[in-house]
Amino acid sequence: VKEEHLAKFLASGDVYVLSTPSMIAFMENVSRMLAEKYLSNEETTVGTKVCVRHLKPAPLGAEIRVKSTLTKIDGRRLTFKVEACWKDELIGEGEHERFIVNRDKFSERVKRLSTL
Repeated sequence: VKEEHLAKFLASGDVYVLSTPSMIAFMENVSRMLAEKYLSNEETTVGTKVCVRHLKPAPLGAEIRVKSTLTKIDGRRLTFKVEACWKDELIGEGEHERFIVNRDKFSERVKRLSTL
């Protein structure tokens, strides 16, 4: 846990512990990396749902381990069970969904939306 991951730094709280937004970002990133082996070169994934519980605090300097397990593939929707641990303690858990998209088509659609 670095300073930029703290609740105080992100203004998601006023204490010097791992922020919930940072924990979620770690969970999303690990899930994104896991999803890559199911994709073609033209594809990527985008996060579409996060439902997590932040159970316990972790201080500045803590080494967090994040685990993501792909639990379901439904067409282009991937569902992951996610967990975050510090030492031997579960500090966060939940579910994360990602959707497989064509990278170029998705980027083009976003570009069109930004010109509206």
